[in-house]
Amino acid sequence: MSHTALSLRDFTQHFRDRRLVTVFIFGISSGFPWVLIGSVMSAWLKDEGLSRSMIGLFGMVFGAYSINFLWSPLVDRVRIPLLTKWLGQRRSWILCCLCIVFAATLSMAFVDISGQLFVIALLALIIAIASATQDIAIDAYRIDILAEKESEKMSAAAAMATSGWWTGYALLGALPFYAADIPGVDWPDVYLALAVIVALLIVYVFFAQEPESNRELVHARLEQQYQQQLGKHATVLPRWLNIVIAWLGVTIIEPLRSFFTRNGVKTALALLAFIFLFKIGEAFLARMSIVFYKEVGFSNSDIATFSKLGTAVLTIIFAFLGSVFNNRFGIVKGLFISGIAMAASNLMFSWIAVAGPKLSLYAMAIVLDGFTQAWSLVAMVAFISMLCDRAFSATHYALLASLGNLGRTLLSGYSGVIVDDWLHGDWSMFFILTALMVIPSLVFLFLIRKRLYQLEWQFHENGRKAKGQE
Repeated sequence: MSHTALSLRDFTQHFRDRRLVTVFIFGISSGFPWVLIGSVMSAWLKDEGLSRSMIGLFGMVFGAYSINFLWSPLVDRVRIPLLTKWLGQRRSWILCCLCIVFAATLSMAFVDISGQLFVIALLALIIAIASATQDIAIDAYRIDILAEKESEKMSAAAAMATSGWWTGYALLGALPFYAADIPGVDWPDVYLALAVIVALLIVYVFFAQEPESNRELVHARLEQQYQQQLGKHATVLPRWLNIVIAWLGVTIIEPLRSFFTRNGVKTALALLAFIFLFKIGEAFLARMSIVFYKEVGFSNSDIATFSKLGTAVLTIIFAFLGSVFNNRFGIVKGLFISGIAMAASNLMFSWIAVAGPKLSLYAMAIVLDGFTQAWSLVAMVAFISMLCDRAFSATHYALLASLGNLGRTLLSGYSGVIVDDWLHGDWSMFFILTALMVIPSLVFLFLIRKRLYQLEWQFHENGRKAKGQE
């Protein structure tokens, strides 16, 4: 089965939609916190003399991105006093989370990392939790802002989200590395500047358009059904307790039931397993990449130019090309290509480990890595978005995305231990190992490909029906 692809001209018209510009800006808001507690933090810790194992374990704060599905139903259901009425469900949550990130980032500028390592770790954890919660609202915003009849725009929205994420993570993430090489500028000064960028992202929330949704009507109807059932079988319970149980049922049980009902139990479990396995190898590489670059001999400016600016520009370009490919050939084929490229990209870093700090090899690796990052993110974002029920978009996307982040955060926290204790500092073998980690997910993807093609066709068919009924 396949869907009818739009012409290139018609597809590119999607990118002129103002709503997708907001998706891009919110993508920046989503990617930028990874700079605060990821690459910049790793460089700061390295300059302070911490070991590779300690730096790797410090990344455990990213575990918040793996478990944010636990509180994602609250983002769908809980209304923030005053703010929700003013800004709407999605923007109010985004605003609150960004304000917390701003406060924690500003605080880092006034902490002595050598004597207050625990305080830095706590602030990093606060940023991680706030950012992970913000991601729930942002991903739901991207799904909700497009009507069901606009399913053909999903790949374009995924490309804009990916481009925004990498703009925040890499383009803006290059600035602190350039700044760190300026005489007289230290890392606390850098965090002061980073807090200003977060403040600008906060301002944009007020200019974004809140999505229209019938989510609250669906939730109210489901709550009423729960209360009716409780009234029949639990008449001894007071009315207020029936209301509480009904609210919890719609908030916690219904999203899970909806996901397994829509996809079937076997397919749902298969989808969850694939999403978990897909990016584990890339995750291990990413966690140690900054440490590797500095140990091999690249300067902070080299890292800023190639890994930040270079990767960001290439990712934005390849994200657009990846969305065009997905429109023409389908999301599942895009996942296959990105998985193969992911393994090849990791092997390029193994070559650098053997050859040393050659900028030509660094540039080649960044080109391949930019392609991999773009295609894998665009395909995965569009793929997960396709699986979400709009009545529970925050909960569903968070559940699926958190599985993808599980290996990227909790497991990759041991990447430094693997390099130090298992491989005794052998970077080349480490990157070969990360390339091999990609293979199980590709095998799994091949085994469930027919069901995935069917789901993709159904998604686009539902969009065409909704458009025809307008």
